Amino acid sequence: MKYTLHAVKMLFKSALQYRSSLVMQIIAQAVMSGGEMLAVVVVLSRFRAVGHWGAAEIMFFFGVMQSSFALTELFGRGITAFMGFVQRGEFDALILRPRPLLLQVVLSQLDPRRLGSFLVGVAAMLVAAIQLHIQWTLPKALLLTEVVLGSMLLVLGLFLIEATVSFFSIKSIEMVNILTYGGRTACQYPVDVYPGVLRFLFTYLAPFAMCMHWPVSWILAEPMVCLPTWGYFLTPLSGVAFFALMVRIWYIGVRHYRSSGT
Repeated sequence: MKYTLHAVKMLFKSALQYRSSLVMQIIAQAVMSGGEMLAVVVVLSRFRAVGHWGAAEIMFFFGVMQSSFALTELFGRGITAFMGFVQRGEFDALILRPRPLLLQVVLSQLDPRRLGSFLVGVAAMLVAAIQLHIQWTLPKALLLTEVVLGSMLLVLGLFLIEATVSFFSIKSIEMVNILTYGGRTACQYPVDVYPGVLRFLFTYLAPFAMCMHWPVSWILAEPMVCLPTWGYFLTPLSGVAFFALMVRIWYIGVRHYRSSGT
């Protein structure tokens, strides 16, 4: 933890060397994410509801996904950009250092610009919560925190798929983006509005439904599935389990790593 906190501190200090540039980049990210939110607003202004979900409820789902994905790209930029390490031969240097390998990868880069996207997601949740008159309790607040953290790990696990593939091919595998960026776009809406194939994909293969949609639907008092209250606190752990599985697979890829020779 000491090494982790020190690395994060140094990365933030590095980003703050050009404060005006950083502020403008954060604003730019907020504008881009605001454009995505505006697209959702335009759709909902035309249809008013999607399935049995109202506009404010869908906006809450959007906010949770946006904030979770933004935090993933903020702190997990090293994983999302891992293919570049292999292509440039920089992964060789990480292997030689006496530190946990995956931790070095995660902390190799930080992207403070994503604070803009995170703030847009938080704003969307706040506006939606006010419109829905959600009665916040400690269990609901804790569950929402667990959902965001679990969704972060789930997305990091999905990015680890591409990171693992890069050990065997230094070309980008765009199909993986179906689950990462495609999953972000699709799962901004409740998963139960999609056909069965997509529901299966985002429930059991890339478990956004279990990690995010099921517990969030309980917070909104519109549960998608019938579970005991404690069950909704367990489903976000699917993101933790998925990440742990992908870490094991990633280390299998490490054992097959051969330097790109650059």
